[in-house]
Amino acid sequence: MNEWWILVGLLTVPLIAVYLNIPPPVPSTELYSWMSSGSFFTFKNYNIFYRDSWGAVGSSNVVILLHGFPTSSYDWYKVWESLTQHFQRVIALDFLGFGFSDKPRPHHYSVFEQASIVESLAVHLGLMDQKVNILSHDYGDTVAQELLYRYEQNRTGHLMINSLCLSNGGIFPEAHYPRVIQKVLKDAGLLASVLTRFMNYFFFSRGIREVFGPYTQPTEAESWDMWTGIRVNDGNLVMDSILQYINQRQKYRDRWVGALAAASIPLHFIYGPLDPVNPHPVFLKLYRKLIPRSTVSVLDDHISHYPQMEDPTVFFNAYLTFMNSF
Repeated sequence: MNEWWILVGLLTVPLIAVYLNIPPPVPSTELYSWMSSGSFFTFKNYNIFYRDSWGAVGSSNVVILLHGFPTSSYDWYKVWESLTQHFQRVIALDFLGFGFSDKPRPHHYSVFEQASIVESLAVHLGLMDQKVNILSHDYGDTVAQELLYRYEQNRTGHLMINSLCLSNGGIFPEAHYPRVIQKVLKDAGLLASVLTRFMNYFFFSRGIREVFGPYTQPTEAESWDMWTGIRVNDGNLVMDSILQYINQRQKYRDRWVGALAAASIPLHFIYGPLDPVNPHPVFLKLYRKLIPRSTVSVLDDHISHYPQMEDPTVFFNAYLTFMNSF
């Protein structure tokens, strides 16, 4: 009997060792094209990836895109061409810890630092004296709220914001329902460092499909692209640290919700109502109650948490209608 357990141990240890050293997947042609079309700038000692495209002649609008958790700026690839056809300049970045940007560990990831990274990118691109429009999603919504707070408070070095459009972000902690794995990782302490090492494509793809609608599921290629972006620079190993943003949302709720409630700029929210993370009708009722000045676009009933990927045409048209409204 003891010999049987010894044999299992001898077989298991090398298998675990091999698993933990599986190299990250190679970027697809599409993902590699996205990366090769971008650049890097330095924030402190970190390399931050971004894309900067000049588009429509005659437009003066600059749009900065802020992506969600746990993915990257590549979330915007389905609306990128439409945006560049209508606006002068379209910019997207991978936040620290995401996509092709550096993923330091150990590191205290915070929404405040990510907002400062956006401001530093604006300085790098010569945009600090020009008003910009922000289009955000999920985690990016919270970063946008902090940028809005700094703008409204006239903080030193703040970004000049012309308009803000949010989408499917958990901006109200009381109406936000993170996935089980997110709750486990953010509170697991030392155990999280073990759990993140055993994350793989199977578990990721299963989880990401749960936040897409039944008729708008990501393709296998899209799921692999999202997972590849996470695995670059071992991003799976910093997920527990990044997930502290959920606790930060609770701690700074009044600051960030208050920034939206008191905003002096045009606000809009594009909402996929099948979203299990920010469910209808709880989220929408609360948003309309607390942010009455904001306009809202509610997409078709089958659209869920990633509206810009699930129905890019309708998503873009909703954003364009908002931009044309002022």
